[in-house]
Amino acid sequence: MDNQTTATVAKTGQEAHGVNQVRALEGGKFLTFLMANEKYGLEILKVREIIGIMDVTSVPTTPAFVRGVINLRGKVIPVVDLRLKFGIEAKENTQRTCIIVVQLARTAHEMTMGIIVDEVSDVLYINRDQIEPPPSFGANIRTDFILGMGKVDQKVMTLLDIDRVLTEQEVALVESSAGKKGDKMDQSAKGKNYPGKGEE
Repeated sequence: MDNQTTATVAKTGQEAHGVNQVRALEGGKFLTFLMANEKYGLEILKVREIIGIMDVTSVPTTPAFVRGVINLRGKVIPVVDLRLKFGIEAKENTQRTCIIVVQLARTAHEMTMGIIVDEVSDVLYINRDQIEPPPSFGANIRTDFILGMGKVDQKVMTLLDIDRVLTEQEVALVESSAGKKGDKMDQSAKGKNYPGKGEE
C-alpha cells in the first residue's frame, strides 16, 4: 500500500491526517479494549494510564457522551463515554469498566482526557501488513478518526486515532467543561481553607 493511497483513505483533505495514517500503517503497539463485544485499539503512546471506574462529577449542559469530570491526583480532567459517542447503547458500569487516560495533541496545547470503555484487553504489536485502510461509507459518514482496521488472529478490530474521535467543536466544549468545573472545585477548596475574616 503506497503513501498516496493511505493519505486519501479518510478523504479529509488534510495533510496532517495523511501523515497519521502512514505512521499507523507502519505498525506499532496498540492498547486494545472492548465495547459491546467489539474490539478496538489505540496507539499505546497516547495512553497515560488506566484506572478503574470511579465517581464522575457531571457537568450541566454538556452532550450526553460527556460523562463529566474526575479529580485525578488534584487535576480535573474530562471523561467521555465512548459507547455514547459512537452511538452504542449505554451500559451499567461493571467491575471491568475502565477509564483510559489519554493525551490529545489536537488542540493548541495538549489535553488530558479519560475515555470510559467496557473492558481493557491487552497490548498488541500490529504489523503494517496486518492493517488495512478504513472502509468508506460515503461523504456523510465520518471515518477520519479511524487509523485503520487491524487483522489479528483472523479477527478485525478498529484502530482509533484518539486525537480525532471528537470534532474540534467537541474538543473545545469538553475542555471548557473541565475548566469550569475545575474553577468551582478550586473556589470550594479556598472557601474551606479560608473560613472568614472573623475566624482565627
